[in-house]
Amino acid sequence: METPTIELLPDADFQRVLCVVAHPDDVEYGTSAAVASWTARGVEVAYLLLTGGEAGMQRPPEETLRVRAGEQRAACDAVGVRDLTVLGFPDGMLVYSLDLRRAIARQIRTFRPDVVVTGSWEVEAPWGLNQADHRAAGLCCLDAVRDADNTWVFPELAADEGLPKWGATWLLVSGDARPTHGMDVSGEPLERAITSLEAHEAYLADLPGHPAPRDLLTGFTSDAGTLLGVPNAVLFRAHKLT
Repeated sequence: METPTIELLPDADFQRVLCVVAHPDDVEYGTSAAVASWTARGVEVAYLLLTGGEAGMQRPPEETLRVRAGEQRAACDAVGVRDLTVLGFPDGMLVYSLDLRRAIARQIRTFRPDVVVTGSWEVEAPWGLNQADHRAAGLCCLDAVRDADNTWVFPELAADEGLPKWGATWLLVSGDARPTHGMDVSGEPLERAITSLEAHEAYLADLPGHPAPRDLLTGFTSDAGTLLGVPNAVLFRAHKLT
């Protein structure tokens, strides 16, 4: 198989980044290393979680919500993210819908990012079969990026909520099997990302056989780094929208 050509992500002009994912912890599997790099130089990063992750642990959902909310807040703090929004769609039962697209478009118009980051919506991901919520989240995010920049899609957001259309410049997809761009996250960004994943202590304890966060993140960022010629990297499939 031919080795993909990976370009350095031209992120010097990034100012505001919105990460849209299904669950608490989703950003922490690599993307948080990029987030740590961005926030260290003053980029404003916000997280939009579509669910509270209440179906992800072997305990009552209401208790799980409390645990995962606290762990996600600590994970955000580790990489310099203050803006955390959790929408509360049902965990494990996300479906592609106009309601979900509207909710994401609303946040895009509110935060006005120049970059939106989401996860792969493919059925088969590099690590195996992709989870249903991840697929719905990624595909709805893709379409919501377009919706947010269309006057005639969800016009009520402007008419009733004072949120005129907004167009992002980049859509970055993490976990894609065909990455196009990468970021050097060696050193401090990687260390902060490890701390961020470690913040999900109770959640990870409920996953039998889950590798230690340091081993997991150093392993796959090292593999990605070989493609970029650096010790550690994270990869994206990058779409320039404007």
